[in-house]
Amino acid sequence: MKTITVLGTGCTKCKNTVQLIEESAQGLGVDVKVEKVEDPAQIMTYNVMSTPAVVLDGTVVHKGGIPSKEQVIGWLES
Repeated sequence: MKTITVLGTGCTKCKNTVQLIEESAQGLGVDVKVEKVEDPAQIMTYNVMSTPAVVLDGTVVHKGGIPSKEQVIGWLES
């Protein structure tokens, strides 16, 4: 199971990112654990200045906007 963490303050883009990841995982039949981190101090521990950001198994793989569906599928299939 992959662990995906979405870093963001709760804005619409952050919520849409969570939804995109969950829907993509469900469509592919991939088990994922999606976590949401909204605390600015915790977000800063990842060295992220712009959100939403996506952390896959402990590694920041995207920051500064909603990822494309193709990117999300790539993460889920890797």
